[in-house]
Amino acid sequence: MPNTTAAPDERLIAFFRKNLLDWSAQNPRPMPWKGERDPYKIWLSEIILQQTRVEQGLPYYQKFVAKYPNVRQLAQAPEDEVMKLWEGLGYYTRARNLHAAAKHIAFELEGIFPNTYNEIRALKGVGAYTASAIASFAFGLPHAVLDGNVYRVLARFFGIEVATDTASAQKQFATLAQNLLDPNNPAAHNQAMMDFGATFCTPQQARCPDCPFRSKCRAFLTDKVGELPFKSKGLVKKKRQFYYLVLRHQGDFFVRKRTEKDIWRGLWEFPQLEGPIQVSPFGTETIRESEPFRQLLTHQAVTAVFFEIDLPEDTPEDFFKKPLLEGCERIAQKKLKKNFAFPKVIDCFLKNNVLTLN
Repeated sequence: MPNTTAAPDERLIAFFRKNLLDWSAQNPRPMPWKGERDPYKIWLSEIILQQTRVEQGLPYYQKFVAKYPNVRQLAQAPEDEVMKLWEGLGYYTRARNLHAAAKHIAFELEGIFPNTYNEIRALKGVGAYTASAIASFAFGLPHAVLDGNVYRVLARFFGIEVATDTASAQKQFATLAQNLLDPNNPAAHNQAMMDFGATFCTPQQARCPDCPFRSKCRAFLTDKVGELPFKSKGLVKKKRQFYYLVLRHQGDFFVRKRTEKDIWRGLWEFPQLEGPIQVSPFGTETIRESEPFRQLLTHQAVTAVFFEIDLPEDTPEDFFKKPLLEGCERIAQKKLKKNFAFPKVIDCFLKNNVLTLN
């Protein structure tokens, strides 16, 4: 196993920096936030792109910038409005943290975005990678970014055969990335590293024959490109079965806002049951059952089935006091899809129009 703790010699560092920046100059990758110096917009783009492909995140970035051109406007927006604009992007904790951090900047820092790495890192939802990106792109500070693309480039070029998702390896990679960083041009270096990993040194079908690093790339020279980087054993996803009751009464539906401390906190949902159920405890109402809808989360695989239930006009008031409906609000049908942010699995159901919600 290569020594991953020793710093590369100056000649190798110079070779890497020059070839990286030369490659970047010859392979532009235009994006609206590239070259941006406004820390608010850089921060917004980085939060949106966490665990998200550029192609998926780009329209969300454009929507947020158009609706909230500065941090004060984002801070003043209602939470439900922010969550609705984020709907479909997933990992909703990012949206909640984004909104909370915007309020902190707007109301406690007088609208002035932090301009040091440690102050940026202290913002809610900002990790080491995001702080480094904002610090280098907005303020020209010499902090190396380290995301999945950078891990891959470094693991292959230096032939690092350790699992990248261990604490010791992450420290080693961070030191290596910092040693390679051009302190005189950190923004261009960081952007080139991410672009190279995303478009050239890709997980599958890396473009090794055209690679500017292949003469010194240990993975290429030892035929291990397909093996690196190493990762620990993948997560085992817990399987969960949800049943949603889409109750309609006099044209209204019943939904509640999730307050539990989970990834869907702040989103809305229909009354929900988990596990085997009997869906005929309500009498003679009409019931229609949907096909299964599925959503893969980081640690869970969710399957959801929806039962549309038409409650009789004369349903007694006691029914609406059932524990199942605790915390629910009556929402007019025309407002259901327009004003409320739902988890992806519910949003797919609403957009699918399998039942009679139109």
